[in-house]
Parts: sequence; C-alpha cells; structure tokens
Amino acid sequence: MSPPSTSATKNGYDVIVVGSGAAGGQSAYTLCMEGAKVLMLEAGRNYVPEQETPMFQTPDQAPLRGVSTPEKDFGFYDATIDGGWTVPGEPYVQSTEDPHGRFAWWRARMLGGRTNHWGRVSLRNGEYDFKPHRRDGLGFDWPISYEDVAPYYDKVERLIGVYGTSEGLENTPNSPEGCLLPPPAPLVSDYLVQQRAGRLGIPIVAGHRAVLTRQLDFKRSPALLHPGNLKAQKIIAEHMRQRAACFWATDCGRGCSIRANYQSTTVHLPPALATGNLDIVTNAMVSEVLLGRNGLAKGVSYIDKISGRQHVVTARVIVLAASACETVRILLNSKSAQFPDGLANSSGKVGRYLMDTVGSSVSGQVPLLESLPPLNEDGASGEAFYGPWWLYQDQQKGKLDFARGYHIEFGGGRRMPNFGTLRSLESLTGGSYGKKLKDDARRYYGSFVGFDGRGEMIPNENSYCEIDPKVKDRWGIPVLRFHWQWSEHETRQAAHMQKTFAGVIEAMGGKVLGAVKTDGAEAIAPGGFIIHEVGGARMGESRQTSVTNQWCQTWDVKNLFLNDGAVFVSNADKNPTLTIMALAWRASDHIVRLMRRKEL
Repeated sequence: MSPPSTSATKNGYDVIVVGSGAAGGQSAYTLCMEGAKVLMLEAGRNYVPEQETPMFQTPDQAPLRGVSTPEKDFGFYDATIDGGWTVPGEPYVQSTEDPHGRFAWWRARMLGGRTNHWGRVSLRNGEYDFKPHRRDGLGFDWPISYEDVAPYYDKVERLIGVYGTSEGLENTPNSPEGCLLPPPAPLVSDYLVQQRAGRLGIPIVAGHRAVLTRQLDFKRSPALLHPGNLKAQKIIAEHMRQRAACFWATDCGRGCSIRANYQSTTVHLPPALATGNLDIVTNAMVSEVLLGRNGLAKGVSYIDKISGRQHVVTARVIVLAASACETVRILLNSKSAQFPDGLANSSGKVGRYLMDTVGSSVSGQVPLLESLPPLNEDGASGEAFYGPWWLYQDQQKGKLDFARGYHIEFGGGRRMPNFGTLRSLESLTGGSYGKKLKDDARRYYGSFVGFDGRGEMIPNENSYCEIDPKVKDRWGIPVLRFHWQWSEHETRQAAHMQKTFAGVIEAMGGKVLGAVKTDGAEAIAPGGFIIHEVGGARMGESRQTSVTNQWCQTWDVKNLFLNDGAVFVSNADKNPTLTIMALAWRASDHIVRLMRRKEL
C-alpha cells in the first residue's frame, strides 16, 4: 500500500477517519464498502507487513539476541515502529511521582497502529459486562446490551478470522456456527495446566485469537457480511482467498507477511482501498477538529510531520478512532467559543473515567515437564487455551472481597531461546558452563510456565487525563497529563491472581519462581502496562452524564463520532479489541444510514 501525499487529497470527503488501527481500519472498511468516500489520517509512517515482517529470522540474527531494549520494549523483532511507552518528541505528563499514581501510555506511530503487534486475544463481552452496575451497584451500565452488539461480533469474527470454541460458560458468549475457526493443537504444558487447574475447579478451554487456522469461508461469508452489496461481496471474497492459513513459523507480534493473523494493514485496509473509496495520508498529526458556524464539525487540522506544514481537510462526517487517549487529546485541544473546555465536552466527561486492564503475573518451574523430547513449538505463540473467569456466583454470594473478575492467560513450551532463557536456567542451576550447561538446557528448557491475569477495572473519578497547561509536543500541540488510581477492588483482585496462579503451579507439581505477592498494591501491574486503556469519552443515555449516545455519536456535535475505545463505559476482563471493532462497525453502519437519509 502506498498512501497518497497530502497534495493528492481531495476536498469534501464524505468521512474523515482519524486513526488506522482496529477502530480506524474497521470504520474505513465498513464505510468504503458501503460507498462512502473516506480520507484516513494516520500519525505514523506507512507500513507494509508483506514486505517488512521478519518471518524467519531467529534471535541469534538480531542485536542482543532480540531481547527488549528502551527503543524496542517487546524485543527487536516486534512490529511496533516509532512507538512504545515513550515516543521521541511526543511527551506526556504524570501528575505525581508516586509510582502507584502513574499511567504509562503506549503508542504505535505506524499505519495499522497497535494491530500490528498485539496479542490478538479476541473475546466477546458478555451480558454481565454491558450491565455491571445492575449486578453489583458499582460503575455504570452501558446504554446497549449484548444483544445489540452480538450481530457485529459475528461479522467481525467472520471477517478477521478468530479461532476458538463455544463452551456455554457463564458470561462467556457462544459464537454462532461458522463464526469461529478450529483452535490449534495445544502444547504439552497446556494440557497439564488444563488437567491440574481443573482439579481446582478452574475451567481451561480453547483460547480465542485472531489467527487463521484454515482459510476463511470466502464462498459463504461475503453475503453474510454485506447482504445485498454485490460489489463488496466480490471484493472481500477475493481478499479472503488471498489470506493463507497460519503455518506457525513466526511469533504474531512480528506481523505477518502471509496475512494469516489480523492486522488492520492486511485485513481492513486492502479491501477498503480496492473499493476506490479510500485515500490514506500517513505522517499526519491531527491537532484539532474544526467547528463550523452551524455547530457541526467541518473538518480536521493536521500537521505533516515530514514538512512541518499545517493542512486542513473537510468532510460531512468526522470519525475519531485514534485510540482512547489520543481521541481525548484531540477533543480537549479542539476548543472554541462554543466549547471552551474542549469539543463535545458540555458534560465535562471528556478525559474522565480512564481505565486499563488489571494485570498480575506468576511463573514457575515444573519437574513433570523436564527432559521432554524436543518439539517444534515456536510459532503458535501461545493462547491455544485460556481460563475464563469462573467465580461469578461466589461474587454474587459475597464470598470474595472484590467485585468483577479476571481471565487467565498462560504459556510454556520450547519456543526459540534467547538471553532470558539462560537467566531462567541460572535460577535453577546456579550457573553452569560447557557440557553441563548443555545438559541443563536439555533438562530444564521447556519446563517453565507463566501465568498472567487480565481483569476488570471499575471506573473511578481519580483516573483521568487532561491537557497539561505548559508542555507541548514537537509540533506545538499540547499534551496529556495523567492521573491514576487503582481501587481496592483491583488490588485485591491482583492478590487473588497471585494466590490462584501459585496454586495451579503447585497442583502441577511445580515451584513458583520468586515470591508470591500477597500485597495487591505490589502485585498489580502499573496503569497502562497491559495496553488496554479505554474510556475517556464514555457513551450513555444522557448528554449530561456522557459524551456519546449508543451509536458513538457525540451528543453535542451530531456529525462527530468516536469509534474507538474512548466510548467504553466499563472495561471487562475480556481484551477490548474485538469489542472496539464490533462497536466501530455498528457505528459506521449508523453513519451510512444517516447519510443516506441526508441527516448528516
């Protein structure tokens, strides 16, 4: 894909979409397939996974054997370009030096955004997740239900390709027949976790990930995705045929040159471009949404990061899909006489109720997994199995000291070793050399397991972001200042994760590496570290208490839509990306209906 230069863009698009990741990609895809003329603005550079993915390079071919560095937080081969928790020239501000009150903001400055490197865990929110306040009196209920979103979960799963199974578990929705692909074969360590966790009453079932285990159904799915739209059906059928099933050669976080996993750059954008309805401008740093005298959004102002020049583009509809915090920053910087506190902010809720996922980790070494014969376990990169939250009824009966729950992700096996492998061996052997080191590696490598909890955070008044009055980025755009606070519900949840994971490791006959943290405030990962931030411009039933309606349409400016995680009312224990795409598709369908009725 070769995006046009800024000089090639036209005036008067139907829709401007800011952002190119899960939300922006899905929005542009849906709109273009329905005939809308769309301009996409991306703050990072162009990225072509088919050409840039290091599919077969091994750790020994990378600097420092591929381990993480300050410039590449997830290792040398991670797909993220010009991004991370720090981005040169793009600072953000913390409101406190207290480590428990700080928020780390991950950004990916590249076409496709964070969809190029994410874990691809694709879980549906359940009925409880849309109405949490109704169950325990905490947080807020969404103005929509699972039934409103379910048809769009179906569509997204069919389009992007998600493997998994339907198990009929509480608040863990089943997918209709034909939506899910078969899961890959689990590792030996996965089976052991399933067996021993099962003895503790913890269900372990097939994971749900956006990776193709077989080719998509290009004969039946196009008509289900785009009923009555023959052009769209033809385009997507051809692009489904072009995507190959995974052959488990490369960690998905590197990107995928055969288009086997979901990335916006390989799944959403190619068919959208094939319609002839999409223009893309990269290196376009949006500074504000422009408001017309009629009270409608008339366009977007952005800075070309290469030339430093400012540009203005116009459209009938503006869609912000830049990721939750970036969308909030654009809104708060879009000030006018009508909106002195930021665009669409008459409620005062823009920037409020920021959330991340609760995270905590425990690892262990399991003698039962020692000295196994070598197996080819490099490529699947985990998540063949996972553990859904299983204690809903205990919470309803008041048996736990925290509200909401978490799911369990875990990994093991014999993936390609790096320096971290040697550190793990040294913790057992005390250090060895020569033949003894080789013998130790053969014995112990593959006997390590790691568990990660991914839990729900309840929105609170003390977790929010605002514009810092002094600091600006290198383009002169004011930056965000973050305030953060976990409640006891989250810290107690993290302590419960630690106890649970240690119990599973012990049930496997293993030993925990390091100490089990009983203090939840120490066990919980810092805000932002799980990279699931949502909220900041929540949807609701009233313009007095929320920023958008159920269609992601801002109450104050009817042609301005927020199609990303900013509109989240709560942050379930399910990873948010699948829900972001489902809501973006739903909102984009609504935009099309309104434009056809000439209401926009």
